[in-house]
Amino acid sequence: MSLTGTGRGTLGAGVALTVAAYGLGYPELAILGVGCLLAVLAGLAWAWPGARLRVRREIVPARVSRGEAAVAVVTATNAGRWRCPGLRAEEACGDRVVAVPVPPLPPRGARRVSYLLPTERRGRIGVGPLRVVRGDPLGMARRVVVHGEPGALLVRPRTHPLPASQAGRDRRVEGAAADSAVNGAVVFHSLREYAPGDEPRRIHWRSSARAGTLMTRELVDEIRARTTVLLDVRAGVYGDEAAFELAVEAAASIATAYAGRRWPVRLLTGDGPLAETRGGPGDADALLDRLALVASGGAGTGLRAACETLRRARPGGLLAVVTGAAEPAELAALRSLRAVFDRVAAVRVGPGLDAGSPEELIAAWRAALA
Repeated sequence: MSLTGTGRGTLGAGVALTVAAYGLGYPELAILGVGCLLAVLAGLAWAWPGARLRVRREIVPARVSRGEAAVAVVTATNAGRWRCPGLRAEEACGDRVVAVPVPPLPPRGARRVSYLLPTERRGRIGVGPLRVVRGDPLGMARRVVVHGEPGALLVRPRTHPLPASQAGRDRRVEGAAADSAVNGAVVFHSLREYAPGDEPRRIHWRSSARAGTLMTRELVDEIRARTTVLLDVRAGVYGDEAAFELAVEAAASIATAYAGRRWPVRLLTGDGPLAETRGGPGDADALLDRLALVASGGAGTGLRAACETLRRARPGGLLAVVTGAAEPAELAALRSLRAVFDRVAAVRVGPGLDAGSPEELIAAWRAALA
């Protein structure tokens, strides 16, 4: 409960008029002062009653690509024994405030209200909680009651239909395997706690005895060549925010194209790794979730520093680089990685570069693979 600006002004005027009336001996001023004070008290009494509400919110769907439709569905239930009149409510959606008109609710009755969520910008958008605002007709007082828990909408980058050619050579000693192979030679990678569904034959009993809990071997597939996607996140190499957004979409499109073929994908920026997948059915969603939160940095780490890290990476596979107006020395450092990777493909995104639009991106990626 709080007074509005009008209420605070009226309260101050009422006090001043009442004091002046008694000090100067003018009863007319006292009548005006008392009237102001009574108006403030009436406003507080009007705004005080609160509805007993239970609020549940659903966000459908919880993950969307940038520009796609998403809806918040708010279900308000009157938990009281008396009819609840129509309420004026609002919810925060990122940096916006959306009006949510709640219709009258009968005792124990419920109503559903839905509204569109903003999806123009990529990232995690906080939604809610529901704030019910009750005020008096004169605008003296205002009471805000928070109902329900906040939710979140994840806006992921858009993807474009990019081709996914052979990622690299098979480096097994025993010989080559087919590109379409899903399961192949696996090697030990690490130990982790046993989870329901793990194969019992992978339990490492000696480590389990030392740890006091079941430990299982984590294995990785050595047959499928890994695709490495390097995204340059420096703000200075892109002309504007739209160019950086297209660069994120390019990285997302490349990563999901290879993840869709069940090939392992490693995703990183000049600041470090973002995600690494092993060729499973949910890999594309995991990669898009991480890219949804990528932001452009300041000076950032240059491509040459990232290249030094990649020189120590496991050899083989495809290296796909998405950058902007990088320096010639940085592009030369990328070309030198051909000694480490089977293939190196780079796309420069931005006005006047390889790709300034989704259509140009598709053509530039085909040319880079060729």
